[in-house]
Amino acid sequence: QVQLVESGGGLVQAGGSLRLSCAASGSIFRINTMGWYRQAPGKQREYVAQINSGGRRDYADSVKGRFTISRDNANTMYLQMNSLKPEDTAVYICYLDRIGLPTSWGPGTQVTVSS
Repeated sequence: QVQLVESGGGLVQAGGSLRLSCAASGSIFRINTMGWYRQAPGKQREYVAQINSGGRRDYADSVKGRFTISRDNANTMYLQMNSLKPEDTAVYICYLDRIGLPTSWGPGTQVTVSS
C-alpha cells in the first residue's frame, strides 16, 4: 500500500508562484510514473503533468512553460508553479503508478489564485 501526502497549496495573487510537494511512503517499488491532476469546482479532473521513472517529463498544454515537475531520490515529487493564473485555481492531486498495480492518489491540496 502507498500513502501520498500533498503540501504547499495556498492563496496567491495572479503572476505569483507556489511549489507543491507530494511525499510518498509505504510499498514504494516498481514505480512507473508520478504526476499531478487538478480539479476545479464543477469541472472534471484535469491532467497537469507527470514524470516517469527515467525522468521524462510531460505537461498539459495549459501549464507548459509555467509549471515544472521534478522528483528527488527520497520519493518526493514537486510541482513548481510560476506565472499563476486565476484559472489555475483547483485542488491539486498527486498520483503514483506502479507497474501492474492500482494507481495511488493523494487527498489533494487547494491552490487559489486571486486576480
